[in-house]
Amino acid sequence: MRLPKPRVAPMRDEDLDDEGRQFMQTVSREGRVLNIYRTLVAHPKLLKRWGVFGTHVLYKSTLPARERELLILRTGWLCRSEYEWGQHVIIAKSCGVTDEEIERVKAGPEADEWSPFDAALLRAADELHNDSFISDATWGALSERLETQQLIDVIFAVGQYHIVSMALNSLGVQLEEGVKGFE
Repeated sequence: MRLPKPRVAPMRDEDLDDEGRQFMQTVSREGRVLNIYRTLVAHPKLLKRWGVFGTHVLYKSTLPARERELLILRTGWLCRSEYEWGQHVIIAKSCGVTDEEIERVKAGPEADEWSPFDAALLRAADELHNDSFISDATWGALSERLETQQLIDVIFAVGQYHIVSMALNSLGVQLEEGVKGFE
């Protein structure tokens, strides 16, 4: 779900305090700061603490990047978060996820051509989304390839991107110029 305009306006550089400007420098990409950060800087203490957890999930997780991105894409799709989807399509492609796989994420774990392991990853995202629980069958399939810390990171990746999707959708964070949503 995408609101036509933000409920919380993204902060402009000139409206930031010193702490906000310093944070924006840490998340700047080629001089650009994503709308998610420009919006959440309205709550700087939360942003600072959430950033530590978000950094773990996105950059320091024990999951391989491709598997992490499949989980995030499926979660963004299930949560109807166009912003999350759009940003992570870009990231997923840089991690080796193909255009065909990205399209297939929308269809879910039962779509043809998924490997059994990839289907189990998507199924885990679906089960956590629907039931807040990974079934024994899915856990077993994931356990054939993932170690304990990686299994825990599966849960926290899906949980993190549920929180992010809820915030993005409810705050009305707008897509960056040139980033596609569900189109």
